[in-house]
Amino acid sequence: MPNKPKKKDPGFQPVHWLQDRFLRGLLGGLLLLPYERRVPLCGWVTAHVIAPLAGYRARVRENLALVLPGLPEAEVRRMEIAVPDNVGRSVIEIYSGLEFIARALAEPLRGPGVAALEEAKAAHRPVLLITGHFGNYDAVRGSLIARGYPVGGLYRPMKNRYFNDHYVRAISRIGTPLFSRSKRGLGGMVKFLRGGGMVGMVIDQHMNRGARLRFMGVDAMTALSAAEMALKYDALLIPTYAIRRPDGLSFDILVEAPVPHTDAVTMTQALNDSLEALVRLHPDQWFWIHRRWKAKPQATEEPDPDEEDDVGREGP
Repeated sequence: MPNKPKKKDPGFQPVHWLQDRFLRGLLGGLLLLPYERRVPLCGWVTAHVIAPLAGYRARVRENLALVLPGLPEAEVRRMEIAVPDNVGRSVIEIYSGLEFIARALAEPLRGPGVAALEEAKAAHRPVLLITGHFGNYDAVRGSLIARGYPVGGLYRPMKNRYFNDHYVRAISRIGTPLFSRSKRGLGGMVKFLRGGGMVGMVIDQHMNRGARLRFMGVDAMTALSAAEMALKYDALLIPTYAIRRPDGLSFDILVEAPVPHTDAVTMTQALNDSLEALVRLHPDQWFWIHRRWKAKPQATEEPDPDEEDDVGREGP
């Protein structure tokens, strides 16, 4: 059987290189400021400079028109600013390392799943901590690791290879282990999980090879992998979220009750419903900039090379 051809080295990519230089310079400059100034400033820059150039405002408006068509125009305009503001705040918070963790650790864990999480830790039972691109999803991971929970994160390498290593170093400062979405990374994640570890995943992005489930009242292709692993390895499946407070700098860490083990489709729909409930309460905290709803005739068709998958960038 002939060997598969190796992927060609893409060589120098000037657009990605320029993006990398800009982002590194922006983040490096912001990190010179006090935390209370850098976080809102990064939110403002993302909302008023980056978002118009990157098309984020148009994406927000398009998604809102699809799932919340009756939203008043004034609220749509507010969301066009508030959503990328939250994205920008989240990015610089992740790069703030220990200062960010201190904010996430300042309040106790809340919610009906806290006791189950503590019991799983004591019993070394595997746990899958499921979240979405909501609030700041990495606050959950940082908060739990700082409290002594054995939490790993699954991340998808960025298309911009120049910036990827820089980003991975930043999320590593919040805590390790981290597992790349690759054959080797997924193997390491499964080994960690089977040994009683806890793994954070985000599952709110389009997945061609997923199942057609409901999210915000509209069909959305959703990965079943988290539920399938929970069933295979007898792991708890627990939705967790970091809800940004009105001050824009602190969070409530919510641990919901574990999703009962039934079948992968039912369990994954429960995860979608859980996230939807929070998005409806705090719509400006979800990343409406994603292409979450891509209509596809079948869930089994060939994958789109540009698809957004179940693990997003990293999480929780």
